[in-house]
Order: sequence, then structure tokens, then C-alpha cells
Amino acid sequence: MLQPGKPRHQQLSDWLREQIEQGVYKPQDRLPSEHELSRRFGVSRITVRRALQTLEHEGLIYRCQGVGSFVKQPSHIQQGLVRLTDFAEDMARAGLQARSQVVHFAPEPASAEVASRLGVAEGAMVVRLDRLRLGNDEPIAFDRTWLTPFYAQFLEDRDLERETIYRILEALDIPIVRGYYRIAAVNAEADVARLLQVPEGTALLRIDRTSCTSGNKVVYFQQRFYRSDRIVYELVLERDSRRRIPPEEGMPLREFEPVFLTARSS
Repeated sequence: MLQPGKPRHQQLSDWLREQIEQGVYKPQDRLPSEHELSRRFGVSRITVRRALQTLEHEGLIYRCQGVGSFVKQPSHIQQGLVRLTDFAEDMARAGLQARSQVVHFAPEPASAEVASRLGVAEGAMVVRLDRLRLGNDEPIAFDRTWLTPFYAQFLEDRDLERETIYRILEALDIPIVRGYYRIAAVNAEADVARLLQVPEGTALLRIDRTSCTSGNKVVYFQQRFYRSDRIVYELVLERDSRRRIPPEEGMPLREFEPVFLTARSS
């Protein structure tokens, strides 16, 4: 199953992560043993341990000496805006099953804002992808994503209800390595409110993100609208009491994590 040209431990951790994100292994489920994984993939136990260490570091699993590795049921997501993650990874860390519904996928002329973000001329043809994002089949967020035709071609004939843009492009050696964020509070317009199942005018959290690949090449610009009763962000900063960090560099950021709330907890 493993392919040449990519570290084996990375391929194994990618496979296990995908199994967790797709719900094959659910919170508190025991993963296959090191021996089972070693035999199945034809790799050494050391390679398996490296793959498991990666998932443990990401907060996806925990390991019990002499017992095995288990999918973690976190109280909140371990990675937020400090590390670049996709929706499926965020949902997996929250212990929720991610799913998407494609609402729109077609070319359109770029608005001034979209053109500026993608680095194209206003009115140039781009491709817009709209998806309703679900966690445990509850509406969590709504995405509008704009791509240039070059990158959009790689999404054609793909299962965009279950595959993420990150994973599709990474498999083609086009990794998303950087994201520029802007967060704002907005009121839900009629079409977005209908999809998120909230009254029109409801306060939403909008996160604009421009995602780039190697060489700082822009791949897509996205607006994500979160239901404000389904997500909050927790921020942890450290005070530089010894004044070791220049003022222009700001305060050291330790955590900036989304906490997803279920309908029962909200």
C-alpha cells in the first residue's frame, strides 16, 4: 500500500489519520497493534512507532504502555490558528464526524476582493466552491472558496463532500504551507442563514483565509461562516515579564484553539 518517494512513517501516519477522520476508528477505539501495522504495511516496528508518535504529538491518539494506542476524546481541539489545519482535522480533534455538502461549484468573474486575494485581474474567471460543513450531521459552518482555474481543475471529479482541498492537493505534491487569516463578526444573510439553519441576521463568526503553497503562491481564498452557537475561540498568551521580546514582535502566543459546541452543550 505504501508508495516510493515519501517517508514510510509519514505515509502510515497519514493513513491512520485518515481512518480516524473518516470515523473508521472512533474516540476510545483501540488502533491496530504495532505488530499488526508492521506486518500489514511491511515496515519495521520503529517506523510504526514514529507514525504513532506523530499522531500522539498532534493530539489524535494516546498510548498506554503494554496495552496499545487509542483514539483520543479531547475536551477541545488541540490545534487552532497556531497550526494550519483543515476542517476534517479540526472535527476529528473535537471528536466529531466531519461531512460536507457541495452547494455550488462553477466558474464566475472575480470580484474586486477575490481578484486582489488571488492575484488576478478583476473580472477574470475563477471557480467558486460553496460547501455546507457538518459535524455529526449538524450544520457547523458554511464555506465559500475561490480558486484560479489552474488549481480548480484538480478538484473536478473528486468527492468534495468527503475529501478536503488540503488532502487532494497534497496528494499531487501541492501542499498548503501557509495561511493568512482575518476574523470578523457578521450578520447572516438570507442564503447563508438558510443553510446554517439560523434566523436571518444572526451573528456569525467569519474567518477569511488566503492559503498558499510553496513559494507563497496563492491557491485559494476562502470565507468561512461559523455558527456562533457552535464555536468559540480560546486564546492563551504569555506575559513577557522580563521584557526579552521586542515590543514590535508582540506577545508570545501559546494557544488559539477553536472549541466546538454540540447542540446539547450550547
